[in-house]
Order: sequence, then C-alpha cells, then structure tokens
Amino acid sequence: MALRELPSAFSRLLVRDAPTKAIVSRTCRRYASGEAGTPAKPAKEELANKDFQELESESSLAASRPSEDIIKAFDPVKKAKGRRRELPASRYQYKSPRYYRGPLHPHQPPPVSDPSSRLFTPGPFSYNRLEQTYESTVAQDLMTLAFTHKPPGTVEVEKAPRLREWDNSSPYMKGRPKRGPRGGDVLRLIEKDINWRNIPKIERVVVHSMISAATTDSAALHVAGIMLQAVTGVRPVVHKAKHSVAQFGIRAKMPISLTCEMRGDQAYEFIDKCINLVMPRIKDWPGVEGSTGDSSGNIHWGFDREAAILFPEVEVNYDMYPPKMIPGFHVNVQTTAKSDRHARLLMSALGVPFYGKLVD
Repeated sequence: MALRELPSAFSRLLVRDAPTKAIVSRTCRRYASGEAGTPAKPAKEELANKDFQELESESSLAASRPSEDIIKAFDPVKKAKGRRRELPASRYQYKSPRYYRGPLHPHQPPPVSDPSSRLFTPGPFSYNRLEQTYESTVAQDLMTLAFTHKPPGTVEVEKAPRLREWDNSSPYMKGRPKRGPRGGDVLRLIEKDINWRNIPKIERVVVHSMISAATTDSAALHVAGIMLQAVTGVRPVVHKAKHSVAQFGIRAKMPISLTCEMRGDQAYEFIDKCINLVMPRIKDWPGVEGSTGDSSGNIHWGFDREAAILFPEVEVNYDMYPPKMIPGFHVNVQTTAKSDRHARLLMSALGVPFYGKLVD
C-alpha cells in the first residue's frame, strides 16, 4: 500500500515546490542598468535562507570607488620586485615564430628589418670602399654613358618575333606551338636601355673550386675549404659527385668540390680585393678574356694556384697551408644586367681589365 501511494506523494511534493522555484528565479534576476529588479514578496521559508540574505542590493557595475588607501597601496613594480624569482623570459621578450606557416597564419614573423626578427642583420655601419665608389660615381657614369635620348613622338621600329610561326602549308602544322629562334632553342634575355631604374650592379659572387686531389686524399678538400673560407669569409658548401667516372677515379656521392656564395658587402669586398690586390700582382697576366660571359649578364674568370696565394689572407698565413694543396678557383660575378655588354661595362668601370675580342 505504501509503495502504491509513493508516486502520488512525490507528485504533490513537486507541485508544492514549483512556486518556490519560480520565486527563486525571479529573485536572482539582475539588471546591468541599475539596481536589481524588485523581487516579489518572499515567503517566510525563503527569508530564512542564508543565500538570499547575502545577495547584494546593487548591481556590480555600479560598485563604489575603492578607497584612497587601496589606490596608493597598488604598486605593480614593487610587487614584481618582491617576487622570489623572475617570470619566464617569454614574458619579457618577444620571439618571432620559428617557422613561416603561410600568409594566413595568425602568427606572422616580423619584417627582416625588425631587430626581433630571426633573420635580422645589423648594419650597414659603413659602406665598403668599392660599393661607395659605385653609389657615388660609377652608377651615375653608367647612366650617362649608356643613355639613349628618344624625342617625344619617336616611333619605335617593330622587331621580328622571337618565336617563328608555321606557314600552315601542311595540315600537320595547324595548332602546333611556335618554333624557337634559328640556331638553337634557347631564348636569351632581352637587353633593355639603361636608365635610372635598371642601372647594372653586382648581385652576388660565387666562388667554385673543383678539388681533383680529393679523390685520393681527403685532406686536400679540408685544406681547400679552409683557404676558401679565409679568402671569402663564407663557410664553403661541399658538393658530392652524382655519378661515377672511372677515368678520373670519381665515385658517386664522393665529396669533390666546394662553393662559396657572397652577397652585399662581402661580394663587394671580394671584388675589391681581386681588382686592387691580386690582379695587379699576377705576373704576365693580360686580364679577363673579352669573350667571357653567358649572354645573360654574368662575367667569369679564374685564379690558378699561384694567383690564389696572392690573396692577403693566404699570404699572411702561408705556412699554415701545404703549398701543393692550395687550389685554384673560378669566380662567377652575377649582375643585374641583361647582356654581357652591360655587365662588361659595369666591371670595366669598377676596374676589371678585359683583353681580346669583345663578344656580346
């Protein structure tokens, strides 16, 4: 009998508690504009509840101003100095992200000119002597010498297309791509007139040395690397052979050559040493051959073992290098010029001597 009456008694209990819940919800309602809403007249049981007695009568947004003693006692610097240990370094110093995760990532690295960037390079503190000469004298002279005046209204002569078209004399020629120029399929860079926007300048210098003695003695590669690093100021990159060549005793993946790439001040300093310290001291050296170049504005020359010894970094520590292991190397000067003629004009203005027939 008691079990049968339990559901009905439980339902009466829920009905009796329903008004109380409604009153509680209306009593706890707060308003941000001012004081809390006026609650309904509470029952005697609710007045005895401690939770409702502790409710604030005013909104938290309309709280009173703290006292002057609390304001004067607030000192964050004193609080920071009173810590037993400092916070992590990441709280005091900004660190740029280690990896670049694309333009849409929320954390973008700062520009290279920002000192907080991982790629920031301080300087330039002073121009290199050759670079300063280029900026102050050579650049203006090149623009003056190569300037081509075109009066207003000059009609430019149309040049023949670089790619040859088919004459469509055969049905097999329809829809075929255009042919390359006669004599080869390589399209050279188009030479443009020099103006103030495209004055030729040195972009980078690459020094390369093939160490043939490294096939039998690996010490020759180490000596060559030390010498090139002293001359260029750049740590050389070791290159390995891709294929085996039995005639030269070369096996695949064997370290065989070194390269050093220089840009900016290092490139100008190296060219300055070559022009003013090494080239004038080479015995019976006619100069750089006039036919050098790759038809794209890059100039090449080489130094043999006797010429490499004349570099001041090698000459002052000559006893440190075994004489038979000092290698020669090739110098590749890459410029912003679009033709060998303009590149040769730039290098001649800087002081590189050329001889023989000039090939453009």
